[in-house]
Amino acid sequence: MNKKTIITALLALVWVAGQAKTYKTIKSPESMACVNVRNGELKAREVIMTDTATTVHFTMEYQAGQTFRFVKESYLMDEDGNRYPLRYAEGIALDSWVQSPESGVNEFTMHFAPMPKQVQIFDFIEGDVRGAFMLLGIHDKKYKIKAPTLEELYAANPYTLPNDWLKTDTITIRGRIEGYDANQFGFTSMECYYDDVFEQSSTTLVLEIAPDGTFEKKFQASYPVQNVFVTYDNKVDFYQIPFFARPGETIDITVRKGANDKYECIYNNGSSRDVQRWLRNSEQFYNLTSMLHMYKGKVAEANQMADEIWPNLLYRLQSVSRREKFTPMEMQLALANAQVYFAYAYMDYFMYREYDLMKQEYRDGVYFTEILDSIEWDAIHDAKNYPALHRVDFDNPMLLSADNYPMLLNRIQFAKPGLNFASLYEADENGEYTINLKNEIRALSKSREGLRSIMGIDNDNMMVQMCTYKDMLSDFNSWRRNEDAIPGILANPELTEEERNKGAEDMVTLSKMYPVYLDTYTDPYIRYKAEQFYAFKMAQKDLSTPLPDVPIADIIRSLCAKYPGRYLMIDFWGMGCGPCRSAIQHSKDQRAEIAKRDDIKLVFIAGERIPGGSDAYKNYVNEWLADEETVCLSEADFTRLQDMFQFNGIPHYETITPEARRVRDDLRLSGFYNFDFELSRLKERMK
Repeated sequence: MNKKTIITALLALVWVAGQAKTYKTIKSPESMACVNVRNGELKAREVIMTDTATTVHFTMEYQAGQTFRFVKESYLMDEDGNRYPLRYAEGIALDSWVQSPESGVNEFTMHFAPMPKQVQIFDFIEGDVRGAFMLLGIHDKKYKIKAPTLEELYAANPYTLPNDWLKTDTITIRGRIEGYDANQFGFTSMECYYDDVFEQSSTTLVLEIAPDGTFEKKFQASYPVQNVFVTYDNKVDFYQIPFFARPGETIDITVRKGANDKYECIYNNGSSRDVQRWLRNSEQFYNLTSMLHMYKGKVAEANQMADEIWPNLLYRLQSVSRREKFTPMEMQLALANAQVYFAYAYMDYFMYREYDLMKQEYRDGVYFTEILDSIEWDAIHDAKNYPALHRVDFDNPMLLSADNYPMLLNRIQFAKPGLNFASLYEADENGEYTINLKNEIRALSKSREGLRSIMGIDNDNMMVQMCTYKDMLSDFNSWRRNEDAIPGILANPELTEEERNKGAEDMVTLSKMYPVYLDTYTDPYIRYKAEQFYAFKMAQKDLSTPLPDVPIADIIRSLCAKYPGRYLMIDFWGMGCGPCRSAIQHSKDQRAEIAKRDDIKLVFIAGERIPGGSDAYKNYVNEWLADEETVCLSEADFTRLQDMFQFNGIPHYETITPEARRVRDDLRLSGFYNFDFELSRLKERMK
């Protein structure tokens, strides 16, 4: 033990031995949320408030054998933003990795600077570091928190939405990282997962960093966007550039070192500057809902948890907005975000609950499903069990701007109540469910009814219309292909005239379905976007388009040169993608037959953190793709291809012509399931 350690210990003993006056002792305090403790849970067992210290006895329940640590920069924070730094700890070494014992229970005590006796609610924050452990809203369970209602918060922060809030235009994010050096920082680009809900698919935006640290990225948006450019491979303590921008804006951002030698974003203009306080604090509202996402209990218990989280969320929003001095615009955005986070966490619970209730086996090419709890299974299919959604104002257009809105939309679009096949479709005289025009129109009506039921409404709000809009985007290409197939059906000599006419009449085509969907869009902006999408798709006369003139496209051009005269079907995949590997493994025999063809070549492109690929990647390729054309890119270059081809999810398939042109999305090959038919149809159209 060195001299400094001895002196510190002696001072601590003197301090503890002093005559401290105890203001308050809180036995088994409650907290609103435990944050960033992914392998367990942090709890406060007891809080002792004296005039010389605030002492908190903690329990860290952590997975046995896993390691964690607490930093000496930890502190408590009251609702006014005042900090009470950690003085010393007992039972745990600070700034050192601690291995959780076999019991998984770790008990320790921390002593902080004294908080005033009037403090009723406070947070524990493990320093201003990325991924810090937090225990938010610690309080005596006897203390009754008076949470405002959503309506009260709306009324207390009046904000008139501009007439052009929803519009389609370009957003430009530009700026500079001061002191940037590529070798020192460890990255030359950043990325943004971007999902405009009015587009067919999400994409990845790549922000290239020039040698002098400047950057600029332009993209089209249909509404104001809250998002973030991130980097995962870096050598400095800098990870992200959050922003908020409205269509038509150019946002200028300077990244520089600020207090405590940490990088911060300075917003020089525009909406990001107007709402910078909210941008800095928006993540903590998400944290309050995090416990719902992966909750493993029953539906009734999850609803009880949601009832507890909702008032805590509104209370927290009110206190943070007061402390940070939110403007009405910031408060309204925060309210929109909080509702989206809450509903997304709630719907995530139902999605994962469904998975937990199923046991699936793959036997002889068929998936067999066993329902493990029929009562709970029925509960997730019953609209009456989604009461928490009734709290959310789904007609508020500001919800669109929340970063998790696309995920929430996806969860509600595919919610189970009323959406099972038997309820959507009508059986024919043989008891079979046939996809025909009558049943598709019925399915649209019944799905809207199911969506209204889980939200507790009797009309199609904006969320219902957005769900059916996404359905329209998903089905558009198949409707278009069916339209093209009508002449072949009417000319088929193997059918009687009655069969030909009946087949054409029952065919689910674009000209029949699009007007039906359009009539459901009472929101003027959704209707406008539907009409805009239709006009864009119908204006696509070319069956293929040239690759853009960007360096990353040379990878595709070189592959075309390597296999002259052939189409390329590119499979974008990754080791972390289960569906990718499943498709590869189940298609091995089929691919062996495809390899004999001289008109097409399969290419498998993956992104890896390690140059040339990890050992796991190499072993997998040797086992399943040994005789295939495989390309292993850096994650940065893989992301650049995602940006170029405008996709996010994998597996993703692209078809390239022998002339190195990209085949139109409704004609390209979509994998191995229907490969021969899709290829023959493509070659016939491309003649």
